[in-house]
Amino acid sequence: MSDASDAEVLVVGAGAAGLFAAIAAAREAPGLRVAALDGARTLGAKILVSGGGRCNVTNARVTPADFWRPASGHLRHALGAFGVEATRSFFAGRGVPLHQEEEGKLFPDSGRARSVLDALLGEARERGVALHVGQRVVALDRDAGGFRATTAGGACFASRTVVLATGGRSLPKSGSDGGGYALARGLGHSLIEPVPALEPLLLAEEGPHAGLSGLALAVELTARPPGAAIVRVRRPLLFTHFGISGPAALDVSRFWRRARAEGADAPIALSLLPDLDFGRAESWLLDEARRRPRARPAALLATRMPERVALAFAARSGATAPLARLARESRRALLHALLATPLPVVGGRGWNHAEVTSGGVPLSEVEAPTLRSRTCPGLYLAGEILDVDGRLGGFNFQWAWSSAFLAGRAAGREAAAGG
Repeated sequence: MSDASDAEVLVVGAGAAGLFAAIAAAREAPGLRVAALDGARTLGAKILVSGGGRCNVTNARVTPADFWRPASGHLRHALGAFGVEATRSFFAGRGVPLHQEEEGKLFPDSGRARSVLDALLGEARERGVALHVGQRVVALDRDAGGFRATTAGGACFASRTVVLATGGRSLPKSGSDGGGYALARGLGHSLIEPVPALEPLLLAEEGPHAGLSGLALAVELTARPPGAAIVRVRRPLLFTHFGISGPAALDVSRFWRRARAEGADAPIALSLLPDLDFGRAESWLLDEARRRPRARPAALLATRMPERVALAFAARSGATAPLARLARESRRALLHALLATPLPVVGGRGWNHAEVTSGGVPLSEVEAPTLRSRTCPGLYLAGEILDVDGRLGGFNFQWAWSSAFLAGRAAGREAAAGG
C-alpha cells in the first residue's frame, strides 16, 4: 500500500462514534496512521443539534437495562470497557466538565454542544488522525491486502482495518442517511430493517390529545409488542396538536414502529395516575367521595393533573355527577379512562424528527469483546449502524462512546500487529 491516501485504520463516518473510534485507535497505537472519512463538509451536525443544542453527553447511570436488548453481552462488554466515569474523565480532560440535571442527564458545564464537538476534534487532531470531509464512501471492498474505500468523487483510500461508523437514518439533514447499510451488506452483513425511534407519535384527530396541546404531565405509557412482555414507561408526556411527544412518547415509539415493520401492532395505552393501580385508584375515589361528597370528578382530578386534562378526561368518561352520586358504572368508566386510555396511534413524525434508529446490523454478526465482524476479517462496526437503541436521556450517546472505544481500540491493535 504505497498510495498517498493509505492508512492502517480507516474510519468510515466521522460523527460521534466515528470520531471516538478514530481517537481510540490512535490512542491504542501511537504513530499509527488513522484516517476518518465523512460525506459532510462540516463535521458534527448531529452533535450540535442534540439536547436542544446543549448535547446530553451521557447519563449518571447507564446499564444494559437502559437499552432494548439488555441481555446482550455486547452491551455489557462495551459499558464495562468504557462507561460513564470514563466518558466524564475523557471530556473533563479536554476541558469539558459535565454536570447532572434531571433524570440523571449529564450536560457540559458550558451549556454548548459545540464544546463537546471541539473536544472530539481537538483530541483527534492532537492524536494525528487525518480528517477528510466531503468524502462520502460509496464502495468498500476487501482483498488479501486489506480494504479500499472509494468516494463519490472518485478518491480511493486504502487501509488494513476499517471501522464502519456511518450511523443510522435519524435526522438525515445531519448526514445520517443510512448509506452505511449498503457498505455493510456488501461485506457480507445482513440488516434488521431500520425504523425511526425516539420520535413523537401522531394520534387520530379524535384522540385524547384534542384541545390539550402544550400541556405536560407525568404519566405511564404501556406498549404491548407482539409476543413480548408489556413495556411500561413512567416519564413526562407532552400533548401536542398532532398527538404526543416528550420522553414517555419517544421511549415507546420504537415498539410501535418495530411492530408495524413486522406487519403487527403494539397497542399503546395511557395512565394519568402512574403511581396507582385500579384498586388503589378506586379506593382513592371512594375515600374522596366520603370526604368531599359534593365535589365533581374534574375538580378532584385537578389536584393531581392540569385542570384542562382533568376536565377533558372526566368529560370523555361521562363522569360529571358529584362524587357522592357517581354510580358504580360511571366511577369504573372514569377509572378506565384515567388508567388505561387506548391511544389511537396512526403514525410517527418520521426520520426528520426521530433521534435514533432502531434496527441495523444484528449484534450476532459482530464479536462482543471487540465488535469485530464475524463475516469480514478486519472490519469493525460501532454506534448507530448496529442494532442497538436505548431510551431518551444520554444513553444512545453513551453507546456511541462505548462501542467506538471497543471497535477503535481493537482495530488499532489489529492494524499495529499486522505491521
